[in-house]
Amino acid sequence: MKTILTIFCLVSFSIVSAAQSKNHPTKTRSMKVNAGIITSKLAESKEFYTEVLQFGVLFENEFYLLLSDPEGNPVISFLLPEHPSQQALFQKAFQGRGMYLTIEVADVDTFYKEIQQKKVPIKIELRDEPWGDRHFAIEDPNGIGIDIVHYTEPGA
Repeated sequence: MKTILTIFCLVSFSIVSAAQSKNHPTKTRSMKVNAGIITSKLAESKEFYTEVLQFGVLFENEFYLLLSDPEGNPVISFLLPEHPSQQALFQKAFQGRGMYLTIEVADVDTFYKEIQQKKVPIKIELRDEPWGDRHFAIEDPNGIGIDIVHYTEPGA
């Protein structure tokens, strides 16, 4: 009986381990993501993100712009619509609706003051949310809402 119980436990453990390894692979993939916006407003986008948000230019040509966050990580790109170098999937221009970006900052109050000093229109005033966010929102030249946020614990 002990032998049967031991075999049952070993088989059960093997099945559970196999199932867990399928759901949580031990090998981690390396990924980087940046949002891409198809727009004719390359110059306006470059000015907004570099001047207002202090992003850097990683790559630029006549139809494509790749920007980095202040730490140098590629985070957003812009592509001219209907460009002959691009496949049909990447031809149609963004229509200015249905997209937002979130930028997490350490000191949202200071960032808010900086944005005000730059005369950038504030779309949502600085506020605290019951779920813990302290944030405000602005809009880029393409109509993309940008939520500038500092996350805190609710009630903190």
